[in-house]
Amino acid sequence: MPYRDTSSHSAISDSTISIDTSLRALDSLISEFLRYGRSVRRLSPNTLSAYQRDLKLFSDYCQHQNLHSPEQVSEADVRSLVGKQHRRGLSGRSIQRLLSSVRALYGFYNRNAVNKHNPALSVRAPKTNKALPKAAEVDQLQNFLRISADDALAARDAAMFELMYSSGVRLGELVSVNIGDLDCNAKLLSVVGKGNKTRSLPVGSKALSAITEWLKWRADFSPDANEPALFLSNRGSRIKPRSVQARLEYWCKQQAMGHKLHPHMLRHSFASHLLQSSGDLRALQELLGHANISTTQVYTHLDYQHLAEVYDKAHPRAVKASDD
Repeated sequence: MPYRDTSSHSAISDSTISIDTSLRALDSLISEFLRYGRSVRRLSPNTLSAYQRDLKLFSDYCQHQNLHSPEQVSEADVRSLVGKQHRRGLSGRSIQRLLSSVRALYGFYNRNAVNKHNPALSVRAPKTNKALPKAAEVDQLQNFLRISADDALAARDAAMFELMYSSGVRLGELVSVNIGDLDCNAKLLSVVGKGNKTRSLPVGSKALSAITEWLKWRADFSPDANEPALFLSNRGSRIKPRSVQARLEYWCKQQAMGHKLHPHMLRHSFASHLLQSSGDLRALQELLGHANISTTQVYTHLDYQHLAEVYDKAHPRAVKASDD
């Protein structure tokens, strides 16, 4: 679940809610904050549940320290809470979420206050070492992708998997692809990623061949000529993410992979295998659609060498079909 720090959200300044900034019980403030999120901001049940869990931790700590009002809590108290949770084994990401919840609570509390007090504002969560993404071996994927397109389902599945590995698309991006997004002549695919940002991706010849084969079968899935989706379910509608995951599980067994292969592993493999033969981290950032280079730097443990110029040589599935 994507977690949002609402401490500066415009909804907090909604003039329809009036907050008394005098001292009062923290639990009362937390209840009011959650009611506001539910009735005014209409936050999702998952978001509200996360706020509730985090603020329960905060409230329990404050009560144990005899801190009964928002104004009594200091930055030192919040740092102490962070230290305690860190010693208990809470991850840096979870502590960051806890801090975001406390900041959001005080943002709500302070909306009418002259002297704003937010003890969590300057506190930072401890860093957590990022786990390196798992990637399949090149030979493993070469064997896995030898799917014989003997029927419509196999042809569709082969095209989907080839495209995911060829271009590093996310699962959500894959199922959203329309026929018009693919330019076979230019070997480019246009996708809309996170933040509603559009990017163009190169498509290897293996993926193009697989997609061309799938398009021969596609009309059998849907009689509706107006259906824009590139990949369809057997009911003729746009395929769902869960169906892609299920088909990956099916083919892992059929191709004797020996371990599960999930959609994100294909994306990680795309990035890892490119960086093993190329060295343009900025270009990879663009291909993956990462907003920050720090997200892409998780791959820099690999021994890498120039992405744009060497794509056809660097990517195992970008070679010409005749090279097999």
